[in-house]
Parts: sequence; structure tokens; C-alpha cells
Amino acid sequence: MTGIRAAVPAVSDVVRAKAAAAGAAGWLADLPGIVAGLEQDWAITVGQPYGDATEALVAQATLADGSPAVLKLLVPRDGDQARNEITFLELAGGQGCVSLLRADLSRSALLLERLGPAMSDLKLPLAQRQEALCAAATRVWRPAPGCGLPTGAAAGRRLAGVISRLWAELGRPCSERAVAYALDCAQRRVAAHDEERAVLVHGDVHQWNALRSPDGFRLVDPDGYLAEAEYDLGILMREDPEDLLAGDPRDRSRWLARRCGLDETAIWEWGVVSRLETGLVCTQVGLQPAGRQMLQVADRVAP
Repeated sequence: MTGIRAAVPAVSDVVRAKAAAAGAAGWLADLPGIVAGLEQDWAITVGQPYGDATEALVAQATLADGSPAVLKLLVPRDGDQARNEITFLELAGGQGCVSLLRADLSRSALLLERLGPAMSDLKLPLAQRQEALCAAATRVWRPAPGCGLPTGAAAGRRLAGVISRLWAELGRPCSERAVAYALDCAQRRVAAHDEERAVLVHGDVHQWNALRSPDGFRLVDPDGYLAEAEYDLGILMREDPEDLLAGDPRDRSRWLARRCGLDETAIWEWGVVSRLETGLVCTQVGLQPAGRQMLQVADRVAP
């Protein structure tokens, strides 16, 4: 079982830290047995892990018929991360996102189709990236009432809580005006949640979560919400902050609204919330200059 022995030491430092923070350090020691059990139960061979994974052990796998696949073992945590990802992928059915081949919730395990390189590795121009990400996201959006995924209102409340907590813990790395504006935007998006209009959304649409596929690009690593579609486009408003600093940030939200036929104000407000929350998280973990640039944009757009 040399594949198993190779996979465990290659779990990234980020994944190890997240396992420790989640009180799941024992999961690391159990990985050889978990992988061996899945190899037997699913008739797969597990091979080389991907070293850049940040939320899970992700490794190449081969099916019994020789077909390529990917095994993903999520760090076990409190909450429903694995359940939400499995539910999202089942509902999406490979439209705009990676196809789910097998799943075992008890082991937080997913067997996925193997796709091509990440968009982030291809160094595409911003306009081309935005178009491809919109194309993938729009294929995902569909009604899914009663599926059990968290709502856009829950997402807004969660983001607001993270912003308030981290801004204080990190010594107020951006203006109080920016925080107040983001919290106001979050409150408006929570109040605007409409069960009848809500659709399945990925929740983390960016170039690192888009892999080349025969039909363009497909999304991976979904958060999974039932929310207004504008939520996904708000994620695109936080990305490439250096471009936003160089021009009028509203140009992007206007383009996204026209491209997808959605409400520009909702896209803008989700972008305000997501940008500040992510900028604070990046600052917390030392991911720079992205965190600093996002906070600079947050200060710039706050009225």
C-alpha cells in the first residue's frame, strides 16, 4: 500500500493546522486506515496526493476499470461541511461543477471525477476568467427547495459575525467606516432573502476553484447555499483586488449584472461583505498582499 504511505505525510501544513484547530488531530493518525478502507469498499487505488489542498486530503485515485478519479477526505469538524458539499454536488449533477461519483458521509469522503488544471495555473486575462467563471456559475443555479442547505440569510449572518470578531481581534486593520458599511450591507442582504427566488449557489467562485473540463471550466470545493444568485457574483467582486484599486470598482459589478441578468446592487453589497471578511481572514493567516489589498478596497468603497 505504498500509495497510502505516500499520501499521509503530504497532507499540507494548512490541513494539519485546521485538523488541530478542529480537535481532529487523531484524524491524521487514522488516515492510513481510512484510505485503506475506502480502497477496499470502493474498489479504487489511491495514489499521489495534491500538495496544495487546504481543507482536505485530496489525492489521485484510479477506479477498477482504470478510469481516473480524485479522492477527497475532508477534515472532520463540527457542523455540516461534508454534508453540504455532498448535497450540493448531488443536486448540481455535474452541471457547472465537478461530478460526484461516490460519497460516504460517515468518513467525510468524496470520490470525484478528475478534471484538468486549475484556472489559476493557466494565467488567463481577467476578462476571460470572469466570463468563464460566470458561465460555470450560471450552470449551477437552479431551485432546490427543501434540500437542507443553509440559506443566504444564514450566510450573511455568519459573514457579519466573522467581520465583527476578526476586526477587533486583529487590532482594527481597516477603518471603522468600512466595517460599518459591510455590516449594513450584510443586514440588507439578510433581509432581502427570498425563499421563492433562492437557488443553489456554489458560494466560493474563484479561479482556484475552477478546473478545466471538456466543456470549459467546472467548479470544485463548494460551500453550498440556497441564496440569491447574486451571492456567487459577490465573490467575484472580492477577487483581483489590485484591479479594483486601479479603476472604478463599480465597473465590475455593472458588467457582472449585465452578463448574468441580475441585480447590480445585490452583487455590489455581497461583494462588500465578502471582500472585507476575506481580507480579514487573509490578514489573520498572513496571506499577503491579498488581504491588505482587499482591506484597501474596503476602505475605498465605504461611503
